[in-house]
Amino acid sequence: MTEVPGRRRLVVDLQSTSPHMRVPLWAAERVTAAAPDGWEVVHIASPSTSIGSGSNMASDETLAAIAQAEGYFGYGVPAGLLQAAPQLRWVHSAAAGVGASVTPALRASGVVFTNSAGVYGEPMADTVLAGVLHFVRGLDFAVRQQAASTWNQLPFIHRGVDARSEVRELADLRVLIVGTGGIGTAVARRFSALGCHCAGIRRRPELGAPEGVARVVGVDGLDAELPGADVVVLAAPLTGDSSALLDASRLALLPAGAIVVNVARGALVSDEALLDSLNRNHLRGAVLDVFHTEPLPLDHPYWRHPKVLVTPHVSGVSPQQWRRGLELFEDNWRRWQAGSPLRNVVDLDAGY
Repeated sequence: MTEVPGRRRLVVDLQSTSPHMRVPLWAAERVTAAAPDGWEVVHIASPSTSIGSGSNMASDETLAAIAQAEGYFGYGVPAGLLQAAPQLRWVHSAAAGVGASVTPALRASGVVFTNSAGVYGEPMADTVLAGVLHFVRGLDFAVRQQAASTWNQLPFIHRGVDARSEVRELADLRVLIVGTGGIGTAVARRFSALGCHCAGIRRRPELGAPEGVARVVGVDGLDAELPGADVVVLAAPLTGDSSALLDASRLALLPAGAIVVNVARGALVSDEALLDSLNRNHLRGAVLDVFHTEPLPLDHPYWRHPKVLVTPHVSGVSPQQWRRGLELFEDNWRRWQAGSPLRNVVDLDAGY
């Protein structure tokens, strides 16, 4: 690939193998049209991987194009990219998660790394709300009965003062949101608007409670919060500290009939412990959009479990995702050109 003398290069590597993350033609053309004076845009045609926190390996086409590039717009920092890009100064990821990209090579490179945190928060919060309602209002019963042409009202009925009802009112729920960034805040706005009491767990509680959250505590306060949570929503990044955050001991702290929702990363939950809690009927249900292995293996118990709602890592899908994502990227590109501070700069020490 021939470099145009005197021009700065941006490489756009967004041909994801996941259909909902593959850049549409209009969006690619918009990036080209947005180029500041003095820039050339090189679009990569080879497929890339966007599952989780970024690409696994850079394609040969990408490695050839990146050699003279100043900027890269793709999915994380794929393996081999930094070594092939001596002039690279800025990477913007179209994904929100960054864990696999934060490597010693990135730390040593001096490359500025920004991500798309916040772009997917609104549709993800919609998915969380829908998933909770699936269990709170007994839609899991309804789906199974419809498939079997069965009319049975008993599963929906609260039987006696002391009996635990599987069907409840949303406003009676206490919602604990682990991770109060863009996704967690969008979740809290929805639930609090519908009458739920929302509490939050955040790494820096001194920053205060965002909109919709009544109060926040640090991660060290998680165990004390779990016994009062009817719903736990995992919306935190995966770091060394958050791996297996919900293990058997913490799931046991939840009240009977609680609902677990994970739209963050599969590794935040112990699969074995979650299945055990579900099988013992300690939990009402689990709403899972992310998994340790993706795609979820065909023989995984989650697929057929009556208390699990599985979605294939699509909680952030929206007709608005590319509009939001490009608005963020283009704003950052203008800031980069002007030498101004960028938005969504990843804290390499914190891992997000």
